[in-house]
Amino acid sequence: MTYRRWFVVGVAFAVVGALVAAFAIFYGNFSPRGYIEDRYTRAAARDIGRDAVAYTSNRTPSQVADDVTGAWKPADQYVDGSGVYLRYDDDSLVILPIAAGSLILLERMRTAYPRYHSTVGSHWGWGRGSTVRGGGPGSGK
Repeated sequence: MTYRRWFVVGVAFAVVGALVAAFAIFYGNFSPRGYIEDRYTRAAARDIGRDAVAYTSNRTPSQVADDVTGAWKPADQYVDGSGVYLRYDDDSLVILPIAAGSLILLERMRTAYPRYHSTVGSHWGWGRGSTVRGGGPGSGK
């Protein structure tokens, strides 16, 4: 009986593994970065050095932001006349208007925060799990 039980457990693990692999193949990456890479047009000529990887869309910045935030809820979000600024744990997503739609800049937070601090200021928290509250006395009370 023990061999049969181990066989059943092995088959169950194989089935679960096959389902996970199929899900990964059909639904792409499991991150905001992967979501952008899978759904938007790469625009290497618009990259900002090696830091910000550019993509484009024929949709408005608010439409792109609605699409992305519907799939991946950001840790923080800031919107003004210049564009939409989304902060995730490790990545930022800046969506700017261009004549034919939107420019989407995907960048790691370590370089994005200094670049966009003058725009987002204290609206973006900093670090994993942070909030938009300051760290001074009485904050969060």
